[in-house]
Amino acid sequence: MRAVCVIGLGLIGGSVLRAASAAGRPAWGATASRPDADAARAEGFAVEDSAEDALRRAAAEDALVVVATPLTAVREVLRQVAWHAPEAWLTDVVSVKDPVEAEVRSLLPGAKYAGGHPMAGLAESGWRAGSAELFSGASWAVTIEDGTTAPAWREAAALAVDCGARVVPCSAAEHDSAVARVSHLPHVFAAVLAAVGADGGPLALSLAAGSFRDGTRVAGSAPDLVRAMTEGNRVALLDAVDDALGRLGAARGSLASTGSLKSTVDAGHEARRALEAAPEPRSLRVRLDEKGALDRLRDVGARGGRVVALDEDAATVEVP
Repeated sequence: MRAVCVIGLGLIGGSVLRAASAAGRPAWGATASRPDADAARAEGFAVEDSAEDALRRAAAEDALVVVATPLTAVREVLRQVAWHAPEAWLTDVVSVKDPVEAEVRSLLPGAKYAGGHPMAGLAESGWRAGSAELFSGASWAVTIEDGTTAPAWREAAALAVDCGARVVPCSAAEHDSAVARVSHLPHVFAAVLAAVGADGGPLALSLAAGSFRDGTRVAGSAPDLVRAMTEGNRVALLDAVDDALGRLGAARGSLASTGSLKSTVDAGHEARRALEAAPEPRSLRVRLDEKGALDRLRDVGARGGRVVALDEDAATVEVP
């Protein structure tokens, strides 16, 4: 099993280090956060003194480098990778993919790269919030671009599978458009909903129950991390916000004119039922050494399918 070097040991990076180690991979990390480094070492994990030391070791051991920092720190980390391990196996777990893809193309043309994003998280952050089980059963996007090679994609996907996740193949642009709607817009809505609730004063907050708490959960996330994620996906998020505003405007108009929210409530109810009533998937195998294999995998992702297992030559996929 290929060794793993994780740069950034917060919630996601720390969980990758734990999960990779639990899967039997040699793994070490580095972080600019002294508290996270000390906490990881106290639990028995290998943490190098600096990113430079971790990357030199990655180059020596031909490890897979995982960039697990906020988007705002990615460029500097990639500069360090370019200096110490310019031809490394490389992936990331950043929540926006197009900007990372562009930086890798610019700074690391020799890297064997496929981007990644596990769809798992908590409102809490930092090493102590993570766990080896965080990704169990989660979807984990692994990107395929025109320049992606099958070996690079397989290495990134194998890490996700080893961490307990199901891999969703897609392009960086497809990923960013999708997560703008199902991840980044919910963060914006949670912030708005929390502020509207607070505007109701102590009485409103004293009556807040499950729907309000569930709807505002991610508003408890660190604001800097939320801003890096949402602002980094600005173009796709604007499309999602426009869609949401149109639906809210229609709901307001209907409520004001007829007193009814039937169309809005029914559409949301049906969408939620469709999410919960996914059809029984069928299992297929995609040979990674065949021509067009990555195109087939992208089609699997576009159809709502996932890679659930990998061996040396093929991916086992489930497609609705």
